[in-house]
Parts: sequence; structure tokens; C-alpha cells
Amino acid sequence: MAAKKAPSRAKATDKDVRTLEKIEKLAQSALRTVEKKENPALSIRMRALSNVSFNEKKRIIELGGKTQSREFFNTAMARKFMQTFLVARGCKTLIDEGKTVSIRQMFYMTKHTLQGTSENTFEDQSESDPIIEDLEVTIDALREELHLFANKRGLVVGALTVNDAGDEIDLTRMGRGGWGIPSICEDDQLKFVRNKAEFILCVEKQAVWHRLNEDRFWEKHKCILMTTEGQAARGSRRLLQRMASELKLPIYVLVDNDPWGLYIYSVLKQGSINLAYESMRMAVPGVRFLGMSSFDYKKFTLPKAVEIKLSKEDIARAEQMKAYPWFKDKKWQLEIQELLKNGFKMEVDALLTKSISFITEEYIPKKLRDKDYLQ
Repeated sequence: MAAKKAPSRAKATDKDVRTLEKIEKLAQSALRTVEKKENPALSIRMRALSNVSFNEKKRIIELGGKTQSREFFNTAMARKFMQTFLVARGCKTLIDEGKTVSIRQMFYMTKHTLQGTSENTFEDQSESDPIIEDLEVTIDALREELHLFANKRGLVVGALTVNDAGDEIDLTRMGRGGWGIPSICEDDQLKFVRNKAEFILCVEKQAVWHRLNEDRFWEKHKCILMTTEGQAARGSRRLLQRMASELKLPIYVLVDNDPWGLYIYSVLKQGSINLAYESMRMAVPGVRFLGMSSFDYKKFTLPKAVEIKLSKEDIARAEQMKAYPWFKDKKWQLEIQELLKNGFKMEVDALLTKSISFITEEYIPKKLRDKDYLQ
């Protein structure tokens, strides 16, 4: 019987080679320390508010240089030390074999019971996900470079053709479902082939996106229509950043009129505290806040039925956001103050109280015509 042919492996890229070198360097450093009979330790940059600052010139959140030591001979740190190397070994295996897995699958790849004990290396994915981020920061390699991805989230339709890993896709021919945004949107995987759009409209909610898509808003206004389906995943943020920088398209964002909607917008604009080390490739400082604005209630004579009373948590969050350096501009202070003055919040879906297609035919077109947005 003929021997089975070994499965072919994708050719290692220069990026793969560099990432492997970083992982091996990390392991070799720990090994040398052990051979000297000393305490091996990892130096990890702190991903906390105390180590984050807002770069006024670049208008993005940046991670500082403060580090914390993760030592093996320390009962409070030994578990995370071991977990970091387990994940690093798992990523090395993926790169060696030319394969990718989800961050959920990496949890299972690295989970096992320690021999002679009843203790598991990981109990839950909430343990492994932060370790992956620690590894990214420690060896300065992105999750995508470690051959890891998250479940995709977000949809796109509109006047753009892309090449996704060799397949050319016309985003004007996506029907009602749209094109699902991949977790990995780097230029070696995703390329822009043809663009006929004049701007990008990014909406928070999938239901709002469906209304706009069914009304073919993107066709009438020559745009790209995207939904992040809530807080934007890394793939969506990276795609927006690339479209803004490579296609030179303005981006308008439509979110609910509440502190959480403002936060979704702010993460797209200047990044997040937790992923401050990725702001340079994800943040879009020029992104424009189209709405919903706290002033829209009167501008569009919305009915009282759209009002949702602000909770104590909403009020506290709004006050907190007023103190953020990226919201210190007078126009943003007025926007947040109006929200608090109103005493209520509004969902984008509430525009349906005017008419089913009010958002498509009147609300957004008027906002764009009047240049009624914030930056």
C-alpha cells in the first residue's frame, strides 16, 4: 500500500519567520535563566489605565512603557507564567504547520490537567484570552501574526470590490445578508480591488443596517454601508482604518444616543484602553459622529415615545466621559451636557416612530447635506 502523502503546509511568510524568532527568543531567555538556577521571569507591559495616555498630536490612545514582572518562583504569578508559555508554544505549532485557529480553539489546545493533580492549565476562556493579549504585547506580535482569530462580527455592502484570500468579491452583489467582515483584515489577506464609493456609513446596530440595506441606501448615495453589530471587533476596526487610510474615504458613524453609543464611537476614533498597543493600526482619528445627537430630539421633532429615562449608571458614565481628554472640545461638552439635560436617551431604531424609512430618506440625507456631525 502506498504511503499517505503528508498534508501540504502553507509557505512560511517573512512575517511568520519574524514571529517564530520572537517566540523562540522568549523561550531561550527563560531557559538560560533556569540553567543558571535563577528565577525565570517575563517582563510584560501593563495594559491598565495607569499606563495609558492620550497622544494629542496623533489623537489616539497609546500604551506607556510601564512593565510588570511575571515570575515563576512566585506562587501568585507561577500559574500565569506557565500559561503564557503554553500559549506561546501553541502559537509556534500553528505557525510551524501553517494553520490558524480561533482564540476559543486555542483555549482547548492549551487546556489539560496537570499530571498527578486535579488542576487544569486553564479553567475558562476568560483566563486564556488575556494571556494571548499579554503575549502580543510581550513579543510585539499581533494576534493575526500568531495565527489566531476571533469569530467574525460585522457586515458590509456597497460600492467596493475586494479580494479576500484570492477570491474577488463585489460588495454590490451581497443581497440582503451582506459580506461578513473577516477577523483578519491585513493587506496580505484582504486587498481592495475597485472602489466607487464616496464615503462610508458605519452603524452600530445590525437591525438599522438591514433597514438601510433593504432601502439600498448605499446605491442611492454611492457609499459603503457597514455595521459593527455593537462594540466593534478588531477585524471591523482594522477594516475601517484601512479604508480610511488607503481609500481616503470619510467615515460617518451612527450609534444610539446614550453614553454607550458614544463609547462605541470613541473606540473607533482613538482606540481603547485595553488594546492601546494596537491603536496605530485600528484607530481612525478623523471618523465623524453623525448621530444620534442629543439635539436631534428637537431638530427632527421626535415624539415623547422615543424617550428612555437615563439610569444612574448612564449618568455616571456620561459624567466620566466628559472628563476624557478626547471629549474636552466645547462641542463635545455641549453634546454630553445636552444628554444629561434631556434626562433621557434614544435608540436609533426610535426613528421608525416617524416612518419606516425615515432614517433612509430624511434623517441621514439631511445630516449629510447640512454637515451636521462632530469630530
